[in-house]
Amino acid sequence: MSIESISRRQFLQAGGSLVVAFSLAPLLPANAAAADKPVSLDRVESFLAIGADGSVTCYSGKVDLGTGVRTALAQIVAEELTVPFEKVQMVTGDTLTTPDQGPSFGSLSIQVGGMQIRQAAATARAALVGEAAKRWNVDASALTAADGMVRGGSRRISFAELVRGKEFALPVDAKAAPLDPSLYRVVGRSVPRLDIPGKVSGEFMFMQDFRLPGMVHARVVRPAAIGARLLSVDEKSVAGIPGFIGVVRQGNFLAVVAATEWGAIRAARELKAQWSDWAGLPDPAKLWEHVRTTKVVKDDVTSNTGDAPGALPKAAKRLSATYDFAIHTHGSIGPSCAVADFRDGKLTCWSASQATHNLRKQIAAMLSLAEDNVRCLYVDGAGCYGRNGHEDAAGDAALIARTLGRPVRVQWMRADEHGWDPKGPPTLIELQGGLDERGNVIAWSSQFYIPQGGATNVALTPASLADLPRESIIAPGGISNDSAIPYGFVNVRTVAHRLADTPLRPSWIRSPGRVQNTFANEAFLDELALAAGADPFDFRLRYLNDPRGEELLRRLRTLAKWQGRSRTKAGEETATGRGLAYVKHDLARTYVGAVATVEVNRKTGAIFVKHFAVAQDCGQIINPDGAKNQVEGNIVQTVSRSLKEEVRFDRSRVTSVDWASYPILTFPEIPAIDIDLIDRPKEKPWGVGEPATSVVPAAISNAVWDAVGVRLRSVPFTPEKVLAALSNRG
Repeated sequence: MSIESISRRQFLQAGGSLVVAFSLAPLLPANAAAADKPVSLDRVESFLAIGADGSVTCYSGKVDLGTGVRTALAQIVAEELTVPFEKVQMVTGDTLTTPDQGPSFGSLSIQVGGMQIRQAAATARAALVGEAAKRWNVDASALTAADGMVRGGSRRISFAELVRGKEFALPVDAKAAPLDPSLYRVVGRSVPRLDIPGKVSGEFMFMQDFRLPGMVHARVVRPAAIGARLLSVDEKSVAGIPGFIGVVRQGNFLAVVAATEWGAIRAARELKAQWSDWAGLPDPAKLWEHVRTTKVVKDDVTSNTGDAPGALPKAAKRLSATYDFAIHTHGSIGPSCAVADFRDGKLTCWSASQATHNLRKQIAAMLSLAEDNVRCLYVDGAGCYGRNGHEDAAGDAALIARTLGRPVRVQWMRADEHGWDPKGPPTLIELQGGLDERGNVIAWSSQFYIPQGGATNVALTPASLADLPRESIIAPGGISNDSAIPYGFVNVRTVAHRLADTPLRPSWIRSPGRVQNTFANEAFLDELALAAGADPFDFRLRYLNDPRGEELLRRLRTLAKWQGRSRTKAGEETATGRGLAYVKHDLARTYVGAVATVEVNRKTGAIFVKHFAVAQDCGQIINPDGAKNQVEGNIVQTVSRSLKEEVRFDRSRVTSVDWASYPILTFPEIPAIDIDLIDRPKEKPWGVGEPATSVVPAAISNAVWDAVGVRLRSVPFTPEKVLAALSNRG
């Protein structure tokens, strides 16, 4: 495919479009010229284009990680521009043509990215109505926009006709009024997701399916230990493999290239390479001792009300507990993959990165290229929800493609994914609480041991191995969020101890920090409620001065048909229990409450999560079915993380590099889920991709206590831990 270079004005005159716009086919060559389409956040034409046929193209820097964002953004555009939903096409995550709206993380794609697009569309709609009013010499207030047309009395004109033959470039008007929610016809409806038909039929193209003409295949040969040095390579050891092309080596970066994928796999397995020894990881048996004694860089006081240290000694009843949350890997079902093409001094990379604009900066730095000479395009990946291995695979492909000067595909293997993707870091939390004689909370104190973080990028592994420019700071995400609590206790102090380092390269993984911190907070709150002899719902409502939070908890109690704590007979082998957890995400947005119902086998220690009741208030809901999909996904994935998942390692490397050593939830183990979505059409929309994750571990832990009377304070809740707790209790 080739695209002729044309100016914006020429394109507008020829095609009658709001902005230079064309579909970017996946086979677009790296050196193809594109029209000078703006991508700044303050321009309408950065986000929207109206074609001569009335179709609308929306350009978004936010990408769809399986969350349904592509569909929801199209709904927002269709609503604000008053065009049929079927007329909207989406282009996402292309650094050449889409504005940089920030990475697709933090449940911000709709809350931030969608609202930027809504404002651009509102600006465009007002301008189109204004243009029609000017042509007809009438007041704009007498006109309406609907179905891609402006109407006034018996007259009507299409948006395409209004745009035709003239340059129509606009700054985004912050004062342009979005439509009143009472007029909505698309937003708030469960519009079928755009991606599902192709996924059901098998026609949908994932990153792993992507191909370029003349492409070769590569595999990275990993060091024997994380910090090992490459001493020697015997290229002759794989020279006889059919289709073998060669070895790429730079520093400790080592890769093999072949004409076929199987040839690359064979070469990676059979290549003889010698590595140095390295054993720089802490003793895994002493992980929490290591975390506790790691150098503290600084203390972040995340809340400080009253005098918690002074009030604790005066408590009639004082409780303390230590909670910990294991290191987790992303466990993406489809291992990371990328394709890169380097020609004429420019690099084009196709990746499932959730942050293509950041990835462009990283690759440009790694290869010492100007950012304008690097283009990254998003192609859907098979699993993400955090910074997994996609960016590293893209870096692998880019480095190899520059060496070869031809398109290169890098596909990770399962051991690459589990062994070399960055991890959700270990979290240690110490809590203290005090009650007065009447069972009221008079003090709450907590300390969180977490990595320092602070960056928006995670250093690319190929840059580190090849000793090329890279970020040096660790970036585990906003992991101090929700360390503060939503309850109005008179004396509260919460402190995050920021640690100098962490055992394995960290990054954000779904609901980073929020899930770990909410686990400890909500489980310990349950301990206080029990000590006070109070119902878990009543105890939370007593201290929750937040009308939306209170409404959510009351609706959840109805949804869950809560009757108080369970009373399973002690002699029964299988005990049933129910547990509650609540969060206000980042103490600033989406509210979620959940009640888990579990069965615990006293003989084997196995926990079966049978049911989850979930209430969620995320403000205005764009697509109810999509929101429910996300709540369900949060629950299922985090039940897996809570019961099964833990990264294992020795002093040299990650050892849990397959599904046997890093098991995840299976289909028969998925709980039934009931959901109450609280829609508030006149409120701001908040995120749904992460918040429900945060309540899952605490709800399960509290339910286990209800079932068998033991408190699980260490994720994952393995049978061995359950049996040990039962034994210690007895």
